[in-house]
Amino acid sequence: MMSEAALDEVSVLSSIYCGEGEFVLQEAGQDGLIVQINCTGGGEDGLVGLLFHLHPGYPSCPPDISVSSTALSRTQCQSVRQRLQERASELPPEPMVHQLVEFFQECVELTEGCRGAVEAMKPREQDDEWTAVLLLDHMRARNRYVGLLERWSQQLQLAGALLLGQRILVILQGARHSVKEFCHRLKTVKVDVDSSGKKCKERMMKVLIETPSSSPGHHSIQGFIVKNYESVTELSAAFEHFHMTDLYQRIFPSLKD
Repeated sequence: MMSEAALDEVSVLSSIYCGEGEFVLQEAGQDGLIVQINCTGGGEDGLVGLLFHLHPGYPSCPPDISVSSTALSRTQCQSVRQRLQERASELPPEPMVHQLVEFFQECVELTEGCRGAVEAMKPREQDDEWTAVLLLDHMRARNRYVGLLERWSQQLQLAGALLLGQRILVILQGARHSVKEFCHRLKTVKVDVDSSGKKCKERMMKVLIETPSSSPGHHSIQGFIVKNYESVTELSAAFEHFHMTDLYQRIFPSLKD
């Protein structure tokens, strides 16, 4: 039986890697779970699949890792797998899949055998500009929560806007891996308090949309903005101000649920 920590991590991963085909989960019976994260490295010809076999003892024991790719040779895949496995053995016995994916995407020095191919993937995964809109579930400890969001946006070099009203929305612009790290922190850090005043995580956060920015290198939002709205008209106007009318129209059906 999988631990609660492992099941929580799988839930978080499915929210972070929510693009089409990015996240695949398979049950392996008594042998645990198999999680596959698919990373695009260079268009359709640059797909890298990172497969993590989570045994029932995970995270007390690290996952078994496999690497497949349309961009790397078999030898290069083996080199990447070996470095990821070594990294997994170095980490504390805590949920680590996201850290391992980030380790790969950030292109830390792997091995001489695969460095060239991995570096060729780096601009696609790391530097592409993306825009995401997140829906938060609650914000009771407002000052603390807003302070954390502002700090994370600065640390991750993201532009963003927090829209407070009937629905709590966060707009993010920046490197895709930074957007995903922001989402990971929301799901794993105690950012707010529950109805009893106890510190809690933002487990119910939803990614409403995640899409390449229409104007790479140019953020329509500067810094991190906090704005209150009282009506759908004001919310629509905020998106229009950020030159994101089309984005608003795409997420609007989700806001009516």
